[in-house]
Amino acid sequence: MNKTITLVSPHHRVAQPGFPMSAAPASRRYNLSNVRQLISVWRARRRFRWDLEQIAENNPHLIDDIGLRRWQIEAEIAKRFWEA
Repeated sequence: MNKTITLVSPHHRVAQPGFPMSAAPASRRYNLSNVRQLISVWRARRRFRWDLEQIAENNPHLIDDIGLRRWQIEAEIAKRFWEA
């Protein structure tokens, strides 16, 4: 039988039937340092979006000054902390 090879990321490949779970990529292993760094990034995003919301509410003319539209600000504020 001729098996078709598809290019998928290692994370998707692990989820495929017949793929051994022991072959999970090393990138799935997290240590405490990585977790702390991830939480730090999430906090920075949350703070940035909160600040952006405060500026949009209190000083909307500043948003215009930096060349952003209202819909762009609303889209950024609506994102969850884990979304880039």
